Amino acid sequence: MRHRVHTFKIGRSSAHRRAMLANMVSSLFTHGQVQTTLVKAKEARRFAEKLITIGKKGDLHRRRLAVAKLRDKDAVKLLFDEIAPSYEGRDGGYTRILKLGVRRGDAAEMCILQLVKDPVEVKENKKKAAPKAEESKVEAKEESKVEESKVEEAEVVESTVVEEEKAE
Repeated sequence: MRHRVHTFKIGRSSAHRRAMLANMVSSLFTHGQVQTTLVKAKEARRFAEKLITIGKKGDLHRRRLAVAKLRDKDAVKLLFDEIAPSYEGRDGGYTRILKLGVRRGDAAEMCILQLVKDPVEVKENKKKAAPKAEESKVEAKEESKVEESKVEEAEVVESTVVEEEKAE
């Protein structure tokens, strides 16, 4: 039984699988997207997201770990200098898989694995969000007071205009 074991074997030896995934993820980092089969893309996504998380740390030790796994110094440089900093506010989900249909020759399900370029909303801790909510309530009360004072000023102006017209 393979309880809690998560690896797609993809019909290859472990060395061939590691080399294939390293090459695929290297191409993903350099080109931004890769067209492949669904099973390969799912395994490459796991590998790529782990490398991007390593790249977000940015120190020398993490860079050496990435070179050991990816085996392409140019792709690692691109990962650490451009790709990982762009995902600074994101806690995962750096890639997406778009299904294309089946391949004509062997009916393998094809897809595109690509890096996500969408902007991310920065999440704040709930403890920090609560005081801001209170501040916004205070600001809303202040704004309502300002609006009430404007209404009162408008009423005063209207009454003075009416009094001036009666005087004429």
